[in-house]
Amino acid sequence: MIDSMLLPSPPSEHFRPTGTRLRLSGLAGSVAFMLFAHASMAAAQEPVLQDLTKPAVSAPDTPLPQSDEEIAFSADALNYDTDTQTVTASGNVQLLRQGNRLRADTVVWNRSTGSVVARGNVSVTDPDGNIGYGDQIDVTDSLKDGVVTNMLLVLDKGGRLAATRGQRVNNVYTLTHAAYSPCPVVDEDGCPKEPSWQIKAVKVIYRPDRQRVYYQGARLELFGIPIAVLPVFSHPVGGGGGTGFLMPDLRINGVNGLEATAPYYIKLAPNRDLTITPHVYTRVLPMMEASYRSLTSKGAYRVTGYLTYGSRIGSGATAQPQRDVRGYIEASGKFQLNPQWSITGALRRSTDTTFLRRYSITNDDRLRSTINAERIDTDSYLSIAGWSIQSLRAGDRPGQMPIALPVIDYRRRLVDPLLGGNVQLQLNTLAITRASGQDTQRAFVSAEWNLRRLTGLGQEITFTGFARGDVYHSSDNLLTAVADYRGQSGWQSRGIVAAAADARWPFIGSFLGGVQRITPRVQIVAAPRLANLSVPNEDSRSVDLEDSNLFALNRFAGYDRFEDSSRITFGVEYALDLNDFTLESVVGQSYRINRRATILPDGTGLSDRVSDIVGRTTVRYRDFVKVTHRYRLDKDSLAIRRNEIDAAVGSHQTYATIGYLRFNRNVTGRLEDLSDREEVRLGARVKIARYWSVFGSTIIDLTGKREDPLTTADGFDPVRHRAGIAYQNDCLDLSLTWRRDFQFVGDARPTNTFQLRLAFRNLGI
Repeated sequence: MIDSMLLPSPPSEHFRPTGTRLRLSGLAGSVAFMLFAHASMAAAQEPVLQDLTKPAVSAPDTPLPQSDEEIAFSADALNYDTDTQTVTASGNVQLLRQGNRLRADTVVWNRSTGSVVARGNVSVTDPDGNIGYGDQIDVTDSLKDGVVTNMLLVLDKGGRLAATRGQRVNNVYTLTHAAYSPCPVVDEDGCPKEPSWQIKAVKVIYRPDRQRVYYQGARLELFGIPIAVLPVFSHPVGGGGGTGFLMPDLRINGVNGLEATAPYYIKLAPNRDLTITPHVYTRVLPMMEASYRSLTSKGAYRVTGYLTYGSRIGSGATAQPQRDVRGYIEASGKFQLNPQWSITGALRRSTDTTFLRRYSITNDDRLRSTINAERIDTDSYLSIAGWSIQSLRAGDRPGQMPIALPVIDYRRRLVDPLLGGNVQLQLNTLAITRASGQDTQRAFVSAEWNLRRLTGLGQEITFTGFARGDVYHSSDNLLTAVADYRGQSGWQSRGIVAAAADARWPFIGSFLGGVQRITPRVQIVAAPRLANLSVPNEDSRSVDLEDSNLFALNRFAGYDRFEDSSRITFGVEYALDLNDFTLESVVGQSYRINRRATILPDGTGLSDRVSDIVGRTTVRYRDFVKVTHRYRLDKDSLAIRRNEIDAAVGSHQTYATIGYLRFNRNVTGRLEDLSDREEVRLGARVKIARYWSVFGSTIIDLTGKREDPLTTADGFDPVRHRAGIAYQNDCLDLSLTWRRDFQFVGDARPTNTFQLRLAFRNLGI
């Protein structure tokens, strides 16, 4: 250790220490000279963004200084000239102070003038990991102010900044002729290339106290072509975000004309922000959008709203145009009050039925608002919830939309001390109110016992016992259009008991170098006749036999209907696992033992004693191919009553998706949720270059008179087309999309929409 006040007196005395440590008590301030900024715009002496991912100087790490007033250093050689009061360190020089590290070929300190100059392969690393490179750094002995020439800064959070000259005065950094980009500046072969985008400016000022970079005389270049002039521009440092304008969005369609948005982001606090987005159109009045987000110690929530004034046409056949305030609000949030209790909620409301489609916000035709308080522990669950529905469909009457409050569900799991197995107790209550429709209240208590055993031959046997008691009250039942849904007015009660035994016997063996499993399955369910039609049906209206509910104790979806038949269900499961290939399949059918009439109508596959045949097959080949086929076959003719195919082929860069659905169930019309239809969905993305791809999708309604004799469609009605081209790399997203909507609802008319999307990454906005 050599103290600065005890340097040898002979002139030009030369020392060659290894890992020398120098304590310089007279220097106050940091060695590191870190500049943050973006851009340069000089026609002459423009900086070059380089790829310097490794320090130019490689030397052993220097021991840390003992205090902030010390500078620790290491060098291959040290020279002190007493005549000129100059200290020169050369050869793999490293200086450390207050977490900053300076590396250079040579560092010269003039004790008389207070000048400290570092030359040759200079790199400076700050405590955050940002690395600055330069040919020369000239600072005062306080190391607070100085100048850097030919500077390159590699930010720890991503991005590079180059400048011909940088200056620091009073902790304010000023750069001249600077350029910023987070994009790679070398190609896959390591050769230099122009970044995808960069900002250049004549002058850049960085304020560390504000964590923000300010530009003067800047321009934005995309693929080397200037696309925007930014006379005055600023953005926050890093990815934390800060107040300022976000990237604009351009869209054009035949209804609203040209649309331009200019989002303005306001950072209210580290955990709260507000984005205000004006939407300006050429054919209609402007619209304002605002989105507020907040993160608290208990959870997070978000509120988004749209508001405009304009002409609208309702969805009814006789609707007339009218001018009015139009808007939409959407809010959601979740709060974890403690390890057991949480609250979640969502609010979605629109002023009219066509606003969301008219302004291309969403194609949802029903908006659901919910609130739910939940308590979950190891053996119990409690939910206290409420929900409401706003329908945007043309044929729905607003007065018929339900409001459910409260919806209470409590469940507790117990261990059976007598026979073994598990017992689940459930208490449930529901109250549904309609402005111009049937009101229903329901409460029940149930117990379900399950016992699973394995036999010595490998069979898996599951025994189930179920009992439930229901109490209903309803009014205005005649306002429900479908008679099967009404139930009887006033107070009604119902008791439910059921028992089941389910047996699975898997056989496993080798096949084609892999493993195959064949599992026959048989289930027997016994249930007496129930007073199903005497109680209202609010949550069991959609029923259809499929592979997912084939072996269910109750094949109705909800609680209001329970399948009151004794039946035997049989099927087989098959699975094949090879090295790169898997096949899974299940097929089954059920037979009703009793001869009494069923409440299940034609078209469900369950109306006769022998049910239709249902199944599912899934095929996977690596991550390249996945095909799932669900089907239902008529029990007599084997006609396909349900045919559903979902397929995905390709990699994550080039792929195609196919979805096909056809219902041909011979529905009698007793239930509103079993209409036949046919639809196809196609989508694809093809990579045409390293960063370029084309994409497209379509939805086509193939429903014709074969599926619905009352329809006026010709069997080929496009719903939506979409196509586009995209460029995407590590720092840029660019896409041009065309979309055609064919649906006509009020003032939401069929139209073509073109949208240009441009997103710059690591810009901090």
